[in-house]
Amino acid sequence: MSLSFATTLRSVRATAIRDALDAAATPGKFLLYDGTQPATGAAITTETLIGTCVLSKPCGTVTDGVLSFAAIADDPVADATGTIGWARAVDGDDVFVMDMSCGVTGGTEVLLFNTLSAQAGGVIQILGGSIAEGNA
Repeated sequence: MSLSFATTLRSVRATAIRDALDAAATPGKFLLYDGTQPATGAAITTETLIGTCVLSKPCGTVTDGVLSFAAIADDPVADATGTIGWARAVDGDDVFVMDMSCGVTGGTEVLLFNTLSAQAGGVIQILGGSIAEGNA
């Protein structure tokens, strides 16, 4: 099933995501995990937290139904060695917003890295990310 939305509706949906990430007084974050992504918002069980990257505030801009993330702070000291498999987005109060895919530059995933391999104590850098709503 495919959906095609009017540009105005796509932008409203993308703005709602941005506003949820920016809901707290402090910036939201991307929590980067290894392993398989659990059910949406489900408890973390066997997944290992590889690192945390803090969003800008506001976290991004919405144009024609696409939320493009503003600069995302590097994690200067990764928590664990491993392969980043997925990310959980939370607001500044650690309230769940969404889970998302991660990939390398040139891919179609939400968050893009130059490598998904991380070393404990090393730097993790997200090169960019965006969410396109509906047929944007």
